[in-house]
Amino acid sequence: MNPILPEIGTVFIPVRDVATSRDWYCQLFDLATDGDILFGHLYVVPLNGPNLVLDSKIFSEANVIQTPLFHLNTPDIHQAYAHMMQRQIDILTSIEHDHWFHFKDPDGNVLMMCQC
Repeated sequence: MNPILPEIGTVFIPVRDVATSRDWYCQLFDLATDGDILFGHLYVVPLNGPNLVLDSKIFSEANVIQTPLFHLNTPDIHQAYAHMMQRQIDILTSIEHDHWFHFKDPDGNVLMMCQC
């Protein structure tokens, strides 16, 4: 039996300030910011599936994510794009192939939104 499970447990994102990033990511997902910051540098954003762990201890300019390592799901890419424009989120691309676009978090990490 293989001891390695075919699943992702969590995704770590390097952030400058864990409290500021907690607020931004929770606002992105319309989540409450009532979880604890762990050990002074970690915040777990609870999602349906693998969680995001915001970690200020691993942040450096060299660790900023330059290409998306995952994508966030939306049932309507155009509505998601308009919503993010309204919130003045740094959008990097237009909607590509009527399916996805890239944007940045406040620390410069590149993320992807995708209609699935």
